[in-house]
Amino acid sequence: MTVVISWLAWFALLYQVYLQRTHNEKSVKPLGQIDLEDRQGYIYVRVTNNGLGPMIIDQLFFVKEGKTYTAIEDCLDLYPRSYTRISVNKSVRKVILPNSHLIIFETRLEKSGEDAHRVRQQLSSIGLQVAFRDIYDNKSTIKRELQWFSRYSLANAVER
Repeated sequence: MTVVISWLAWFALLYQVYLQRTHNEKSVKPLGQIDLEDRQGYIYVRVTNNGLGPMIIDQLFFVKEGKTYTAIEDCLDLYPRSYTRISVNKSVRKVILPNSHLIIFETRLEKSGEDAHRVRQQLSSIGLQVAFRDIYDNKSTIKRELQWFSRYSLANAVER
């Protein structure tokens, strides 16, 4: 009888360890979100971690006209020094801590006229896909089309 109770205690312990690990995985899961901003000459695209665990970015993919790129500068026809960008690939990975963000594209424009329209137009034709994982190596992907930047373009204003 003692042996049976010992084995039952052993199985209960293993089950409790399994439950604890499952709880830990879920409680430190990163929740990624792609944020866009276009206000008073300040335009950015960033990835925010709204979860409780670190978000390990493995790779960024930019899709334009059906082609996939790993760097945003390959998708844009802008002067390279006019904006800030970041590249992430297999040799350069980034970690976003909880309640933090990683800026993918950022620019500040002196005047919000033609320059801002050109930046918005070029960004609106791009899609962003972020491949990331958590500390338990659970992989996930988030996607967002950047068409939001075209909401004030001249073509959309005519349609309204």
